[in-house]
Amino acid sequence: MNTLNTTTWPQGFLWGSATAAAQIEGAAHEGGKEDSIWDHYARQPLAVANGDTPEVAVDHYHRMNDDVQLMKELGLDSYRFSTSWARVVPGDRTPNAEGLDFYSRLVDSLLEANILPWLTLYHWDLPQALQEKGGWANRDTAYRFAEYAEAVYTALGDRVSHWTTFNEPLCSSLIGHVAGEHAPGLTDPNLGLAALHHQHLAHGLAANRLRELATARSREIELGITLNLTNAVPNDPSDPIDRDAARRIDGLWNRMFLEPLVLGAYPTDVIDDLREYNFEQYVQEGDLEIISAPIDFLGVNHYHDDNVSGHPAPRDATPGLRPTTKPGRSPFVGSEFVTMPPRDLPRTAMDWEVNPSGLRHLLVRLGKEYPTLPPLYVTENGASYDDTREGDAIDDPQRASYIAQHIQAVADAIADGADVRGYFVWSLLDNFEWAWGYNKRFGIVYVDYDTQERIPKQSAKEYAALIAATKAAV
Repeated sequence: MNTLNTTTWPQGFLWGSATAAAQIEGAAHEGGKEDSIWDHYARQPLAVANGDTPEVAVDHYHRMNDDVQLMKELGLDSYRFSTSWARVVPGDRTPNAEGLDFYSRLVDSLLEANILPWLTLYHWDLPQALQEKGGWANRDTAYRFAEYAEAVYTALGDRVSHWTTFNEPLCSSLIGHVAGEHAPGLTDPNLGLAALHHQHLAHGLAANRLRELATARSREIELGITLNLTNAVPNDPSDPIDRDAARRIDGLWNRMFLEPLVLGAYPTDVIDDLREYNFEQYVQEGDLEIISAPIDFLGVNHYHDDNVSGHPAPRDATPGLRPTTKPGRSPFVGSEFVTMPPRDLPRTAMDWEVNPSGLRHLLVRLGKEYPTLPPLYVTENGASYDDTREGDAIDDPQRASYIAQHIQAVADAIADGADVRGYFVWSLLDNFEWAWGYNKRFGIVYVDYDTQERIPKQSAKEYAALIAATKAAV
């Protein structure tokens, strides 16, 4: 990895890593924290592989200072973490001083290590008490989110300058409410579409409130959102059915999230695809003006492209870890079939294709299609592989290669004109991987789940070497 051209990176380019509260903190019912939707969902039969829960996770709550020291040893410029709404405002009541103190100590520890805190307010862990009042399908939750954002800013705004409202709202709205694969585990298209719009509204309300608070304190603030974006590739570019399937996936997975923020409007073709659900019933006067409040950066999470077809999968198709068919009458696809036939590419342990050129194409494409976009940061990129521990060494050449190739893709995108200001590898630590439990490892640092021992993998060492080389070249 350290053989990459280290002289091409923009001045001030950030090298970091990322985690999420629900995946690493543990202490699920300590320090005043109460259930999030993921705590509740994980206790449901068959919801999570092996019946795993985030109750202990990787115990970051108790090992935070050691984990920050690990980040310092790797030479990270920035650490992207999330605050848990269920820890900050447990039970949908009042702010929890003990929970806020944990994040205050984390921020202080990061700053002492000369690591920039990059805070995400929502990485999927809605308080279960709010879910029982309708959750994101209830418009009022958007206003409660703005109140939560204010509570976090009041405690941390004197030291945290970089704020992300939402991480991957596609997952917490549609996958959680329509596909049923994430908490809260629902399968109602109408609830999913309501959640989609209400999360956008929550973003805008919180963004405006954070700016007001920062202005009142005469503080500079960098404010944005993180979206998981894909390249929807038609399986047969000459086939109009496949091209339309790619349009629908691009529309629902990319443009329904980008365009309200950037253009102040939902894409009309997707609204037409969803006409049977009357999506516009959720959009009230003035909402889009709130949603399109200016942002200072866009976080881009990208792991793989999506090769799609509008034809049903063959009967003898081998199902992978990704769904092969999403049948009609789902807001994922409008009213037709979308299948995802595999391409002849290497695959990760998640059965996701490895195609670094897709990241380069996506970053360049975003700037060309949305010229008013603010600077981009790759806020998540990484891979799961089946790591094997041999003593105190964890060799993970596939992950190391994946990261190296994708960092090269970022460099190539910058050379092509993309305004990319940072790269955050996912993830710092092996952790609770949502519905996969502890079966899938994305970390560049290995965690022994029995002892909670941390061991930097080959990929961590190579990433650290690259960071050091880029700094030496300045």
